[in-house]
Amino acid sequence: MTRTVHDRESHTQRRFSRMVICATLAVSLMTATLAPRTAEAQNLFAPVVQVNDQIITRYEVDQRIKLMTAIGGGATQSVAREALINERLQIAAARRDGLVATDAGIKAGIEEFAARGNLSGDELLAFLAKSGVAYESFRDFVTVGIVWRDYARARFASKVTISEAEIDRALQQNGPSGGLRVLLSEIFLPARDATERAASERLAANITAKPTVAAFAAAARAYSVAPSKDKSGRLDWVPLGNLPPALQSSISSLTTGGITAPLQTANAIGLFQLRGLQEVDVATPTPTSIEYAAYYIAGGRSEAATTRAAKVAAQVDTCDDLYGIAKGEPESTLEIDTLAFADIPTDVAVELAKLDTGEISTALTRANGQTLVFLMMCGRNFAETGTADRETVRNTLQGKRLTALADSYLSELKADAVITYK
Repeated sequence: MTRTVHDRESHTQRRFSRMVICATLAVSLMTATLAPRTAEAQNLFAPVVQVNDQIITRYEVDQRIKLMTAIGGGATQSVAREALINERLQIAAARRDGLVATDAGIKAGIEEFAARGNLSGDELLAFLAKSGVAYESFRDFVTVGIVWRDYARARFASKVTISEAEIDRALQQNGPSGGLRVLLSEIFLPARDATERAASERLAANITAKPTVAAFAAAARAYSVAPSKDKSGRLDWVPLGNLPPALQSSISSLTTGGITAPLQTANAIGLFQLRGLQEVDVATPTPTSIEYAAYYIAGGRSEAATTRAAKVAAQVDTCDDLYGIAKGEPESTLEIDTLAFADIPTDVAVELAKLDTGEISTALTRANGQTLVFLMMCGRNFAETGTADRETVRNTLQGKRLTALADSYLSELKADAVITYK
């Protein structure tokens, strides 16, 4: 496998690779309104989930899978279904407060999303249409994101106060005077389907209710599915600037022993406890983008897969070496991407935070645990250093805090909802 210039559609897929998971856009697909005329249509538009008084159809799940596949993320039926459940709750909450998106806002949202892949809105819609994604589906994808963002601002803005000390800390982290590093413990709870996610959400609430270092360590040993469970969830020191933006925001507001709100990923729920905070002489600015490689090995955490990962690790020094490893295998076996820091899936970003250039992690899996991810850090890219404007820093911190509050509220909405699987 060599680095080549792909055709337009393949290039677009890589430009949009995995953007769906760490983006702050909440999404929704169209609800069927026409009566089916055939037995096939009846099956296609059959309800698969009821969320309070709203229905999710088989068609919508199919459209979600096509959408996520088209932009490079991919999705199982379970992941698509759970995303749609969240979106029903989000749009219902916003509508109760009278929030709707305007046609102009939706059009601007489509253009903004398309620009992330250096496309126009029309070019993106044409690409999605070729992939079987209806215009209405993508329109609603954008619509819910706009409405939920406005709802979060309206509901939580008054609860977010950014102190001058927090701004000073952020400036120190990114400025020439020095930086911060943190000592964390982690717990990842499984969430591969709706039943497992619900159980893990309840368990996460119980763990958070007992914020002691000893209790967190015991919970990590007992419940975590991350390799760090063997060390009671304890991680080594990591620069705060290396962590995903949402996690940076949560940790910045913690005192020692504090636990973050649950961090949702595609197939797990993450909790992090702050065990220590330390100033360092060398600044660690947040990267603007990261290049990393993901080599997918069949077998999950089986002995054969882990043995294969160890052999690959012994053969590679740089990400480019993986092209030789993957030669002759399907192109999807190896992905080497450069993504904006905020667009990297949360679980991937957490693992990358622990790595220096050329280092490897095998902590993640995909396909419900059936595929092992051989993750390698290729390099971090940084903007030119300079003195950040205090108001810009304040707005950035406020945005991160609003996102965290909105995510926490969505978890509450889901816990209170009546969800019935057909």
